[in-house]
Amino acid sequence: MNKRSYLSPKNSKSRCNFYRKEILKISQSVPALHIAPAFSCIEICDLIYNHLIKWKNSKPDDVFLMSKGHGCMIQYVILKERKLLTEKDLKFYCKPNGRLGAHPDYGVPGIEASTGSLGHGMGISVGMAFADMAQKRKNLVYLVLSDGECQEGSTWEAAMMAGNLKLSNLIAFVDMNDFSGLERMSEGHPAFHPLSKKFESFGWEVYEVDGHSTEKMKKVILNRSNMKKPLVIICKTIKGKGVSYMENVPIWHYRSPSKDEFILAMKELNEK
Repeated sequence: MNKRSYLSPKNSKSRCNFYRKEILKISQSVPALHIAPAFSCIEICDLIYNHLIKWKNSKPDDVFLMSKGHGCMIQYVILKERKLLTEKDLKFYCKPNGRLGAHPDYGVPGIEASTGSLGHGMGISVGMAFADMAQKRKNLVYLVLSDGECQEGSTWEAAMMAGNLKLSNLIAFVDMNDFSGLERMSEGHPAFHPLSKKFESFGWEVYEVDGHSTEKMKKVILNRSNMKKPLVIICKTIKGKGVSYMENVPIWHYRSPSKDEFILAMKELNEK
């Protein structure tokens, strides 16, 4: 398959299936990793890296921040496919002398900021978007948030500033898988919903969409109606998406599959 065909929206499912298998392979070399949070935002990251970001000389010309740093396994896998990282980098994930940690660190190729301490990504991205706008640069800032970190006050302070500054060059995706660690957001924090109304009140253009459909998310961006506001896409996702025994099962926020569980997961993905 040539590069253009590989990156076509029609091949998103096969790409994302491949990414899930690559993350599973890495899981066999470490006792724990955040596999389910990465699986819930794979299609979101596929869209950003393979359809939205402008690339120049094999490097991203736009900015992408993974505010939900515990989802960074999908970043690492895609950055390796994009040749910013290497097979050796993935092999030494969370190992001595390796440069890839459980959360992304600034300085690693393709990583724009150290994240994982939740609630910081929105503020960083607002600062970057404002700087770009002030200097009349044409690039965009893409941000992926977890729904859990939308409990953080710092997220909303920065979101209000983005609305005040009319940062139309900022596009945020909320990975709304309805979990915060082991807890269901809808059960532990019922006042959290509707999230869309909160962003609207802060001056954002808001859409809700299936977060596992690359084409539907892309269509929202192409058809956005207001180019004077920041845009947030609330992506309805499933934690652990793609492996049935992981889906919406809280423990997979933290642990790696055993050898037998790995074989079972790979068999399921290979049949898709």
